Amino acid sequence: MGSEHKEKRRTGQLFIVATPIGNLGDITYRAVESLKQVDLIAAEDTRVSRKLLSHYGIATPVVACHEHNEREMADTLIRRLQAGEDVALISDAGTPLINDPGYRLVSRVRESGIDVSPLPGASSPIAALSACGLPTDSFTYHGFLPRSGRHRKEMLAHVGHSGFTQVIMESPRRLVGTLRDLQDACGSDRRICVARELTKLHEEFISGSVEEVMEQLRDTHVRGEIVLVIEGSREPPAPTDDATILQRLADEEMQQLAPSARARRVAQEFRLPRSRVYDLLLTQGTDKK
Repeated sequence: MGSEHKEKRRTGQLFIVATPIGNLGDITYRAVESLKQVDLIAAEDTRVSRKLLSHYGIATPVVACHEHNEREMADTLIRRLQAGEDVALISDAGTPLINDPGYRLVSRVRESGIDVSPLPGASSPIAALSACGLPTDSFTYHGFLPRSGRHRKEMLAHVGHSGFTQVIMESPRRLVGTLRDLQDACGSDRRICVARELTKLHEEFISGSVEEVMEQLRDTHVRGEIVLVIEGSREPPAPTDDATILQRLADEEMQQLAPSARARRVAQEFRLPRSRVYDLLLTQGTDKK
């Protein structure tokens, strides 16, 4: 991000900068230099981010950009980018937009024809996957599950039936309840890994069957943010008729997705060829609902 390159651009550039998820040493040289060189840093929580910025002697001005003001801040930041300023987006920890705010901003910036460049680094779901010992060739990341209701039940059913490794975030307070729900959705012998306090002093991986992990945590007061990794189902998928597929495609949750994404999601859930689901969707006109 040298000054010579900057002079050649009419507008500024938005940098998506990953920050540490716990250990302050887990930040790249490029990220530190970029945070020093940009004109403005947009942070999820300025109080949290100032600790990191102070640690590395970064004096760049900081503004708040979080889920409650992201739409309004997008206008302000785009004006500054159009004026030729460079802006860095950071979250409280890890990679922005991965279970953190930023999607609306990035979407608006790209629509405005302004370059967006990622500076990769720490990400707790990827860190957990890399060390959990479960298959990583195909996986689905869900973020935090809905706390209750039909959508939670549907998501847990998807987790239980999918043949891919599943990754979800969870809070210490809700972990035991989620493990009980997983026991119902996946069975007691499904392999899981609870990864907590990643990169920190008390980092811990608790692995085993759902039943074994629940037993290990029975009298434990769990602390710290948790990534929960669940083995994919080893059972062959049950035959799925067209009516069941169409019913799932028509669910309210699915209506929020584009047709192609909807077909891919349902194909993964039922472990079917995507082409079959997509053909059904088009033939029945479900994509027009």
